[in-house]
Amino acid sequence: MSKDKGFSLTSAERYSLALYELANESNLLEKIENQSLSILDLISKNKDFSNFIKDPTGSKENLLKVIDSISENNKFENLLKNFLSFLIVKRRFFYIEQILKSFIEICSKKRGELKAELRSAKELSSDEISKINEELSQNFSSKIKLNYKHDKSLIGGLVVQVGSIMVDTSIKNKLQQIENRMIEA
Repeated sequence: MSKDKGFSLTSAERYSLALYELANESNLLEKIENQSLSILDLISKNKDFSNFIKDPTGSKENLLKVIDSISENNKFENLLKNFLSFLIVKRRFFYIEQILKSFIEICSKKRGELKAELRSAKELSSDEISKINEELSQNFSSKIKLNYKHDKSLIGGLVVQVGSIMVDTSIKNKLQQIENRMIEA
């Protein structure tokens, strides 16, 4: 770990890999992954909780009480509860979001999934998203973990990115290409 950066991305990956290995050994991988997703969801949707966990002046005791309460209310596995408590005691809970996102990515990679981003100008139904996901899975001969986002700025069309491959059929992109050609002329 570099002295200049403090807690680095590498450190987060080490913690998340440790959680993966513990969950895998305990045959709790799917449960821990789902529970981790619910924690990330709570952090993103509840600003008070997000601010609370990122407050460097907060006491370990208060954090431990909150995590105990959340763990009990959501019936978290003891493994996850103990992991979260460990992070609090080691003053690493501030990085929980980074650690859990890395953990989710590790789970996805170990399952052989490819990560894909889908943005569309119009709101897509869950059926349409599923069909696109199936099509991508067939084309790439792999499971696809699709992250969908409605993006009105595209004006029309879709943008799909799977790994380093991007397909941009948006009107915004076509207008940008026309503008670039006009500038070059």
